[in-house]
Amino acid sequence: MKKLILAAALAALVAGPALAETIKVGVTPGPHAQIMEKVKEVAAKKGLDIEILEFSDYVVPNQALADGELNANSFQHQPYLDNQVTDRGFDIVSVANNVNFPMGVYSKKVKSLEELKDGATVSIPNDPTNGGRALLVLVDKGLIKVDEAKGLKIGPADVTENPKNLEFVELDAAQLPRSLDDVDISVINTNYAIEAGLNPKTDSIAIEGEKAPYVNVIAVRSVDKDAPWVKTLIESYHNDEIKAFVAEEFKGAVVAGW
Repeated sequence: MKKLILAAALAALVAGPALAETIKVGVTPGPHAQIMEKVKEVAAKKGLDIEILEFSDYVVPNQALADGELNANSFQHQPYLDNQVTDRGFDIVSVANNVNFPMGVYSKKVKSLEELKDGATVSIPNDPTNGGRALLVLVDKGLIKVDEAKGLKIGPADVTENPKNLEFVELDAAQLPRSLDDVDISVINTNYAIEAGLNPKTDSIAIEGEKAPYVNVIAVRSVDKDAPWVKTLIESYHNDEIKAFVAEEFKGAVVAGW
């Protein structure tokens, strides 16, 4: 019996502790990256090792996921993902909500939207869903009206009323903060605003309400949606520790979406 116990102990020693499963998750710089670093700490306690890869735009993370270079990504809202799936044929699905980033309007030239002059220039994201979202912020603030039949996927061509004759400049979302010297106002995604040192709560001259369609999501390939690591990733993100970190770190500029 002693020999059997000794043999079992030696076998356990040779085998060593179970190795943690490793996944690669793509994020954009700023809040998504900061939050995922905290999620990584929680996930490690559950046996899941997260390798975080940062991408500076909104296109590459989905391509990398579809190509198998990532296991998941966390950077986009559902309307953007839907548009990417339709346009590019990605077999990608969302598996959970993460956080919401109310979009802000920023300016170095005016202190309120009421100060905008006729023909003022407005920079907005150049992708259909975030560009449409920016236009809807301006609709909500009474600056323009758009073709409501188009839903969320609208562009400058869908503006039906424009009393101030605003001129729209479409730019890559990451470049919008840099455009503030050249335009009258810019409608900027919060992750890029924060990365540029702008606080949506104190530096914006107008801000979007917390609209459900724009809650961000965790996305994976369809084939992986029921994988055990996906459940662990979601549990690690939907954690009270993460919710407290978001509230404390971002002071309402980013809010938990679960």
